Amino acid sequence: MLRTATATLRAPLRSSAAAPLRVRALHSTLPRLTATPPTTDAGAYKNILVSAAGNGVTLITLNRPKALNALNSELFTELNEATAAADEDPSVGAIVITGSEKAFAAGADIKEMRNKEFAEAYKGNFLGHWTKISQIRKPIIAAVSGYALGGGCELAMMCDIILAAPNANFGQPEINLGVIPGAGGSQRLTHALGKSLSMEIVLTGKNVTADDAERHGLISRVVREGDVVEEAIKVGATIAKKGQVAVQAAKEAVNASFELPLAEGLRFERRLFQALFATKDQKEGMGAFAEKRKAKFTNE
Repeated sequence: MLRTATATLRAPLRSSAAAPLRVRALHSTLPRLTATPPTTDAGAYKNILVSAAGNGVTLITLNRPKALNALNSELFTELNEATAAADEDPSVGAIVITGSEKAFAAGADIKEMRNKEFAEAYKGNFLGHWTKISQIRKPIIAAVSGYALGGGCELAMMCDIILAAPNANFGQPEINLGVIPGAGGSQRLTHALGKSLSMEIVLTGKNVTADDAERHGLISRVVREGDVVEEAIKVGATIAKKGQVAVQAAKEAVNASFELPLAEGLRFERRLFQALFATKDQKEGMGAFAEKRKAKFTNE
């Protein structure tokens, strides 16, 4: 959450923000993806665009450019609906969420919350539905360019993989507004970065560059060549080729590591591993390996 006006953002963008957008062709085994996949739900949403990127990937683009993709309850209601629809679609194996080249999401829409009172926020569980996408079973990849601050940083951290353009900036500057992160920032940031650095970011409101985010483990990597959205779609397409049962089990196992003690986590992982021997995909995958052929998963 933070002001949407650019003038209030403390950390300047890195010089690479002005670099022209370049689109890199995907691996030769995949069909070439266009920079702007056709929108399949045109007119269905006010604040997001939903596209079929091909190869089992759904692309969701935050679409409030005049407000630097500032997040509000209406946008999250739409985002929850779109991700839930993709989660239930058997043809979808992965989801990519992105914003604009200038801003993934430059925080929450302060106009929506500035006049709220405690009773209203508490009784209405304000921001409660902002974290629903963390319950989506299929993998979600955040493709981050520009500002990912406040709620934008929290949204990125709700995703399973974060890829960043060189001009990306992350931060939790809510302290400058007299509040603290309210959609998981203090918790997920600490899991990713540890106590000391997270304290510095949350208490000072400082931003973290893409390079620093990569170095400290907040993101998977910086996409230095080509377009970060195309790279995210490529990663999503790679995941979508795997068996969906195993992919969802793998996501569940990794996420459980944040909640369970090591002994319980190991037991949980082992039970999921053993359970996968009841699936057709396990028989196909191991059979294909033994027979030196490509596996044809049926997601069963």
